[in-house]
Parts: sequence; structure tokens; C-alpha cells
Amino acid sequence: MELAEIPVLSLETDRDRLAPRIGESFRTFGFTMIRDHGIDQGLIDRAWDLTQQFFDLPVETKMKYFNSGQGGARGYTPFRTEVAKGATEKDLKEFWHIGRDLPEGSALAATMPPNVWPEEIDGFRETFTELYNQFDKTGAEVLSAIAVDLGLDARWFDPAIEDGNSVMRLLHYPPVSEGAGGAIRAGAHEDINLITLLLGAQEAGLELLGKNGKWLSVAPPEGAMVINIGDMLQRLTNHVLPSTTHRVRNPTGDRATYSRYSMPFFLHLRSDFRFVTLPECISADSPDRYPESITADDYLQERLREIGLKS
Repeated sequence: MELAEIPVLSLETDRDRLAPRIGESFRTFGFTMIRDHGIDQGLIDRAWDLTQQFFDLPVETKMKYFNSGQGGARGYTPFRTEVAKGATEKDLKEFWHIGRDLPEGSALAATMPPNVWPEEIDGFRETFTELYNQFDKTGAEVLSAIAVDLGLDARWFDPAIEDGNSVMRLLHYPPVSEGAGGAIRAGAHEDINLITLLLGAQEAGLELLGKNGKWLSVAPPEGAMVINIGDMLQRLTNHVLPSTTHRVRNPTGDRATYSRYSMPFFLHLRSDFRFVTLPECISADSPDRYPESITADDYLQERLREIGLKS
């Protein structure tokens, strides 16, 4: 498998030149990698331990936290529920979603349900509330660099993501059995949101679809975070920043007997944000692909139906 030559950038040492470098990486791959991202390693280590503790619980215990009417927005989503858009086989994964705690009386509460927390795991709520907040901060810094690269004010995205519908997903891909058929851990797909910040890609399996039509392996160095463009940012930028197809393939040999864990943070816009294509991304050679304006929540609900999380 050919390796994707994605640059590894630093939020500390590359700060003065981060905008053009991150822009180039996203335009080339739809992906970049970030080290020195500012998220506390001790907190990350605790989060991995608690993630494994939760997924080790009996299925009937985990199912207490499944709400089929929420489209997976909060709590637990069982194994083989989600399906990649256009695919026929459901993914070989289960996951847990943590969202934003809104201030009391927020007008956005209708689109963002409250969190649920497993009572069986000590420290789960405290650990993941703090990790969510740190992801949120790092994501805003990445978006600031993207804004500068696009010719926008560095804080352009701040009001667009204030109280945004971002979701942290704890993912478990169980060992792959011989009876999996044509299913894989995560079918080829593009993410829905603005950008995705991913921890846990050191375990092999993540691949992106290169512009040459070949699958390329994504292999970040230890401690680095993988970041990719989602469909919302692709839409907003009139495809200047591409949302790249990616997947998690099944392991082979002895690795098939091991679980895989990962922790993506799907950074979303406010639910009431209205898409208007950035003028900086429209030209005579690239006219506006999206003249019709819709809200971020309208877009999200449509996509959730496409991937089987809502009917």
C-alpha cells in the first residue's frame, strides 16, 4: 500500500507559516497532520482507558444508552448500524457520541440534545467534557489558519462555530471475523462537518483516495493528529478545499484478532448557520456551485438519513 505523503505541521513552531502550508496540504490531499496540538497527553491517555472500559461492557449494558430516535446524536450506537453513503454493507463498528453542553435556555437546544453519561464508568463525564473542550479549542485554531489561507479574517469562523453542533466520537472496531462478508470497518465516505480532528490513527487501516484514483495509507507519527476537510467546508469554499473520500480497511493476519480504537472530533457549524458560498472562492472559471442557501442543520439531517442514522 502506497503511503500518502501528507505533511506533519506544528501548531507551535510552524505558527508563522501555518496558513499557507495547511492550505497547500488540504488542497492536495484534503488532509493534513498536526503535532504540538495542545491537547494534554495525560488527558488523552485517560480517555483511551475509559473508552476501552466502556466498550468492554456487556452489550445489554451499552444498549441502555442507545436512543434510536436521535440518529446517534448522543450516547451509544450499536455495532453495524451506520452505513457509508451509497454502500450496501453496514460498517463493522460501534461508537459513542458526546456533544456540546448548551447554556440553559439556548435557542439551539431543539437541534442539540443533552448528553448522556454511562454510570458504570467512573470519571467518564469529567474526562470527556474536558477533552471535548480541548478539541474545540484546537479546532478553532486550525480553522483560524484555514481562514487566513482563504483570505479571510483570522477569526472569521469564530461566530460560525460558537455553540456549534460539534460531536466527539469514541469508536471501537472489534476484531474482524471470517463471517464479515463484504463489510469493512468503515466504508468509503466523506465526513459531513467542517473539519475532523482524529486521534488514534496510529493503528493501521485509515486510507484516503488519492487524485490518481488509488488508495493511499495514512500513517501519522505517534502523538500527531490527523485532520481532514468535511463536506460542509467543501460546500462553503466552492470545492477549493476538497472533502476527500476515505475509509478504514479490515486488517489481515494476526491484526484481525485485535480491536481498533479511534477518537474523531467532528467540528460543526452552529445549527442555524446559513450556507452562503464564500465570494473569495467564486470566479469566472469556478462559478458558485451552491446558489441555494440552506442551514447547517438542514444539511446535517439530510446526510444523517443517507448514512442510515435517521429514517
